[in-house]
Amino acid sequence: MQYSSLSILVLYYSRHGSTRKLAELIAQGIESVPGCDARLRTVPPVSTVTEATEPAIPSEGAPYVELSDLAECAGLALGSPTRFGNMAAPLKYFWDGTSSDWLAGTLSGKPACVFTSTGSLHGGQESTLLSMMTPLLHHGMLLLGLPYTHPELMTTASGGSPYGATHWSGINGNQPLSDDTRKLAIALGKRLAETATKLGMRHD
Repeated sequence: MQYSSLSILVLYYSRHGSTRKLAELIAQGIESVPGCDARLRTVPPVSTVTEATEPAIPSEGAPYVELSDLAECAGLALGSPTRFGNMAAPLKYFWDGTSSDWLAGTLSGKPACVFTSTGSLHGGQESTLLSMMTPLLHHGMLLLGLPYTHPELMTTASGGSPYGATHWSGINGNQPLSDDTRKLAIALGKRLAETATKLGMRHD
């Protein structure tokens, strides 16, 4: 029997590009696993203005996520910059609109991981990762972190935690991704794809 590739959703919000860079590294890790493809998606900004202020299609970068992406994915990597130790409002707004998928169990049993970027070294990375895990647990997803078999977790001075991949971007967002950060982000994507493959999360 011939199988189609597993589609792993990498869903993120990025204001200045640092979280997007992490997303791209995670996608690289996903696509290092045979039979797995990364599907990069983002969400539009939200505003206190009630009418829509963003175009239906972003001018650059990944397309906006649709609910069909949740149904079609075999796993999910979720990323956000930190906002006072929490996920950014645009991602929270998206998850608040997924009740129908929650009721249907669309994501139940699928593996997931989380990642974040902060301007300051201790800017709420771990609490942001934990905040992103909450809706995924409600959706019945199987959460993955990074085990300490990755030695970079012990040596990094720039980001990375057992809860997920992280990056310290600096106050102006110009702090480059370190080798440790890159290795951990790629490893997280690879672990997600390998787990989805082992679980046989196929949609043929």
